[in-house]
Amino acid sequence: DKYRLGAMLVQQPHDVVVVAGQPVTLPCAITGYHGMVLWVKDGLALGVNRDLSGYPRYDVIGDHSKGEYHLLIQRTELADDGSFECQGIQAAIRSRPARLTVLVPPDDPVIIGAPVVSLRAGDPLNLTCHADNAKPAASIIWIRNGEVLNGAMYSKTLLRDGQRESTVSTLYISPSNIESGQRITCRASNKAAPNGKEATVTIDIQHLPLVNLSVEPQPILEGNLVKFHCSAKANPPVTHYRWAKGSSMIRDVLGDSYEVVVDHSFFTEPVSCEVTNALGSTNISRNVDVYFGPRLAAEPQSLQVDLGSDAVFNCAWTGNPSLTIVWMKRGHGVVLSNENTLTLKAVKQEDAGKYVCRAVVPRVGVGEKEVTLTVNGPPTISSTQTQQALYGEKGQIKCFIRSTPPPDRIAWSWKETVLESGTSGRYTVETVSTEEGVISTLTMSNIVPADFQTIYNCTAWNSFGSDTEIIRLKEQGFIQRGSLRLAVIIGVAVGAFLALIVLMGTLGAFCCARLQRSKCRPLPLSSLPAADKWARNKRTARV
Repeated sequence: DKYRLGAMLVQQPHDVVVVAGQPVTLPCAITGYHGMVLWVKDGLALGVNRDLSGYPRYDVIGDHSKGEYHLLIQRTELADDGSFECQGIQAAIRSRPARLTVLVPPDDPVIIGAPVVSLRAGDPLNLTCHADNAKPAASIIWIRNGEVLNGAMYSKTLLRDGQRESTVSTLYISPSNIESGQRITCRASNKAAPNGKEATVTIDIQHLPLVNLSVEPQPILEGNLVKFHCSAKANPPVTHYRWAKGSSMIRDVLGDSYEVVVDHSFFTEPVSCEVTNALGSTNISRNVDVYFGPRLAAEPQSLQVDLGSDAVFNCAWTGNPSLTIVWMKRGHGVVLSNENTLTLKAVKQEDAGKYVCRAVVPRVGVGEKEVTLTVNGPPTISSTQTQQALYGEKGQIKCFIRSTPPPDRIAWSWKETVLESGTSGRYTVETVSTEEGVISTLTMSNIVPADFQTIYNCTAWNSFGSDTEIIRLKEQGFIQRGSLRLAVIIGVAVGAFLALIVLMGTLGAFCCARLQRSKCRPLPLSSLPAADKWARNKRTARV
């Protein structure tokens, strides 16, 4: 009872929160007491008075004469967390239980994959950050460019000691919201680390080469030099370039540029540049705007059609700039079509001939292609209906025949004679084929007057029908010889007439001289026999 008498608890511990590693003092002061003082943790005695030898970090401090038995805990640990009491045993004095709560800051956060997280362009980003060994569990936030990113998934796990926890946060970012080079921070905090701890990761977006293919200069006339330049951005870096034209590799060019003299093929066959890095390849191609003259893309074909059928010609050209197509018949100035196709409806034999498909590229060039239209039909004969020959000489009359298909038979007929080939008496038939048609010649030796009075028929046949031409033979030079003969006759007649006049005058003078006494008169001209004969000859003169 002597220990109780006058003993009083003037200071007692209270609940306190401390961060692990920091010191903490739990106060206890009992005045008027000289007995044993005991500190108890969670019901277990730590030691008597100032002897806490079993706990090196624990000390009892204060002025003993004042009854001060303060408990000092240096470098608090999680094991110090608990309920503490200060007891004056012999005076039956007990302080209220004081709860010592030890807080533990999280370990430095760790972002999986840091410091650089690489992903392929177009893929979403998943970042995971964990903050371990914290009491209480750490809170984690994600920060980019000073802004907190929302939508992270959060989970925590209680560790074996039953007090500390580990926290895991996973952040999902869509591909459209990611840029290469961005820095994203994971910040973990709790009451022990209110300012938080941070870890930062840099985003590295890897992608196939981004390629641009330039062509300079263009447009350009074929036969001139053009430069292709293949510029590329790639992560990882470019490893090599490959060039092609159309489907053919260009094996002697390895860098990012290609120079070449272009022709028309570069207009339709693109040049391609393929750029490769560790992720794969990107291929880009460009055509060249090459100016070139017309070139046949589809060659027109000559046609052979039946009379009355349609004839359709097709002709295709390429050229740059845009070209104009013109169809015309050779030798005619009329434009028949400006399209690739020329259609002739219900052809006639006069439609046969050569047709031209012409293409014009303004200020660049002109091209043309000729085709032939052959019309199947009956033969047509085009010969001079009156032909000439010399009397007594060898004479010929010719028959020109156009016929598709070629004539099966050609015959000459006159009077009761028909001759197709060979010789019959004075007559010979010869036939010669030319590019324009067939010439059949009837040759007559020793032309006689009857030949000029005869009508000659030239007839040709093929599978479509026949044609006949009537030809007459005329004496060559007959008018000139008749005129000469008439002139001679007239000259002789005039000469005789003049001689007769002179004779008559002489006779008249003679008669008058002898018959001076007689009346002597000239006779009328019509009474003289010579005059009568001259007049009769004049009337019977023939041309």
